[in-house]
Amino acid sequence: MTDSTAGTALRAAPPAPGAVDATVVVPGATSVTARALILAALAAEPGWLRRPPRTRDALVIAEALRTLGVGVEETVSSATATAPDAGVPGDHGESWRVIPATPRGPAEVDVTGGIGAPRLLLPFAAMAEGEVRLTGTPDPSSGSPAGTVAALRALGARVDDGGRGAFPLTVHGTGSLNGGAVALDVVADPRTAGALLLCGARCNRGVEIHHVSAGSPTPPDRVPHLGAVVASLRAAGARVDAPESGGRPGVWRVAPGALLGRDVVIEPDPVAALPFLAAAMVTGGRVTVPDWPARIGRPTDALPDVLTALGARCSVDDHGLTVTGAGPLRGVELDLRGPAAAATGSGAGWVAGVLALAVLAEGESVLRVRRADVPDTVIGDLLSLGADITEAPDTPAAGGPAGTVLRVRPRPLRGAPPPAADPRRAAVAALLALASGPPGASRAGGPAIDVADPGAGEEPAGPGDGGGGTAEFRSRWRAMLVGRLPAAAPGDRG
Repeated sequence: MTDSTAGTALRAAPPAPGAVDATVVVPGATSVTARALILAALAAEPGWLRRPPRTRDALVIAEALRTLGVGVEETVSSATATAPDAGVPGDHGESWRVIPATPRGPAEVDVTGGIGAPRLLLPFAAMAEGEVRLTGTPDPSSGSPAGTVAALRALGARVDDGGRGAFPLTVHGTGSLNGGAVALDVVADPRTAGALLLCGARCNRGVEIHHVSAGSPTPPDRVPHLGAVVASLRAAGARVDAPESGGRPGVWRVAPGALLGRDVVIEPDPVAALPFLAAAMVTGGRVTVPDWPARIGRPTDALPDVLTALGARCSVDDHGLTVTGAGPLRGVELDLRGPAAAATGSGAGWVAGVLALAVLAEGESVLRVRRADVPDTVIGDLLSLGADITEAPDTPAAGGPAGTVLRVRPRPLRGAPPPAADPRRAAVAALLALASGPPGASRAGGPAIDVADPGAGEEPAGPGDGGGGTAEFRSRWRAMLVGRLPAAAPGDRG
């Protein structure tokens, strides 16, 4: 690749005028919210969801539950309200109270724009008393529901899809689902496996999933998405056997039984948190994201490890996840297929955030990702600034989707990416602008950076946007920068 910046005057790389020092409340994770809604609707008593995100998937499920007779009441709780001057819209203590009830038809449920929601709602609809028709056009990334329909039929459900394996379709419920064992390729279709397990405790015989795959005959030791599902089920009081916790290889089983109504603070969305934590790394500062959970098999587990590999210091305690910049960013070799797969609908956000840090590192990075998670628009923006990013096919994990290797070599960056309403692109642009220093500034390592933030259209969240729209991102970003401190000397920050 030709050096497009040769002979031009670049500003030297950062640190920024000051190190950021802030606590940033980010939206809750959509996938966690979706699971919590289904489990709360199936529970034996009412429950609460604190700080749920108003993403398309969450809203589709909430409205579907209301249509089927489950109470979902939106309210504001002073227990979770943030300060009114925090500069963060949409996080002022919103809570949802879920009042369980037997789902009833006849009813029509619209799944338009949903990603994970359509598959999660199918097993729930199968337990309704009466006919439930699911209509609308899900997000293309949702994939075909054919596998979910076939698995439900094996568990005793009657589903009429006209042989098309697509929406609209009708589920003829009898008020219960027999359940039992079903064979499924959990690597190729983890969403279907997760949806069936979530409803397993309310099936007459529970649900037992056996991994079967011609392409992956050896049972996987761990499936990230199912690890998150198992953790949610156990927190709700379900009895679950899984391979990663001593169960039979390739078998996941949920026993029949009552579920607890719980008061759940929705854990932060790791994709929404990533640019703010990255800001601490590029300025030598410190950022805390509250309510970060302990390691219990969820998508959030991987983020501290990824950031540590890139050169940060990370700690998780009662205050949340705190990331501190600890020197130059390092080139890394990372496999992001698991974390991205577990972040339903947000895999490209995972990859985009790590890619932004990789182009700022002082060494070469190699990122292994699923092809579906390659953020093509973000890569296009980075290439236009002079980044050296190459893409090559990768051998996918056994039975898994097509893989890609992204190789990132450090090069000077200069210019301004085009304005964009996509929060992922806006976050990358803001981070690179933060990493740009004034004339004469320098940092310990990494390529020279002279990137301007072009701003972006203030549009609301899209269907798969777990972190809020661009307007919300920029409001949080400004609030974080208010906490910027003068650049600290080494050892001053503890």
